[in-house]
Amino acid sequence: MTHTARRIGRSLALVLPVVLVLSGTLAVTMVPWADNTPSQILTASAEDVSVPAKPRAAQDVLRDKLMSELQQGEAPGVVLTHLQQEVDRRPSLTDHCAGIARALGRAAVEAYGPTKAQSFARPVCDTAYASGVASMG
Repeated sequence: MTHTARRIGRSLALVLPVVLVLSGTLAVTMVPWADNTPSQILTASAEDVSVPAKPRAAQDVLRDKLMSELQQGEAPGVVLTHLQQEVDRRPSLTDHCAGIARALGRAAVEAYGPTKAQSFARPVCDTAYASGVASMG
């Protein structure tokens, strides 16, 4: 008899927690006061939480600012001067200067054509602007 009781006890010890967890889960999801409409379920999981945006890298902010200046009609030579001033003011941007200058060169070709865009070349970041122009022309 003790052998059978132990066997039943072991079986219950394995099965009972599973049954309790499942019945508890079902009980919680089926409570009568819970509003189970899809709109309520979505809003519960997608609350309007203010999550601060990740700060943008300084070089991305600078490139966007300079591209905006160029698109608003500022002469590429002036924009390149602004790039040089920013790099002089913030030496940490030096590694990104050539990439920004190339992007400005490509944008200048789209706005002015290759010949006129090349006429705005300045010795900013070596010849990166000119290589941007050349890649588009």
